Amino acid sequence: MIKHLGGAAIPTGFDVPVEPLRRAAHYTGEAGSIAEARDFAAHFVDQLRTEWCARMDDRFSDDVMLVVSELITNADRHSNGPYILELEGTDTSVTVAVYDSSDALPLRFPKDPRRIGRHGLEIVHALAAEVTAERIPVGKRVRAVLGLAAG
Repeated sequence: MIKHLGGAAIPTGFDVPVEPLRRAAHYTGEAGSIAEARDFAAHFVDQLRTEWCARMDDRFSDDVMLVVSELITNADRHSNGPYILELEGTDTSVTVAVYDSSDALPLRFPKDPRRIGRHGLEIVHALAAEVTAERIPVGKRVRAVLGLAAG
């Protein structure tokens, strides 16, 4: 909004779009990378609360951390090379994207409580409003969007 006072334009509020908070980190896959990614995501969530005044409970924060853990673990186990964690957030959603060097798209197995392991993508789908996986020129990108409840 802009008010005009004596011929001068005076800004009185936010009248331009605000960019989402975006952060990215590169991991080599060495021991400790998954923990580093979780720390990076925790810092991002704290920053989103501060800079965007995003209202989220501890459960939502835990959900973001779990999605980061699952996607980074998959990249660590199934690619031969480094991977990138990209986070984007506003006061309405958080997007977690992981890029890795493997072009093999992840498989979501049917629910089976007797199966040991391979539940990662099932968990991500349960927590996220949207999950996509696509091949890119250097491998693939797996992306999960988690929506913040209106509050």
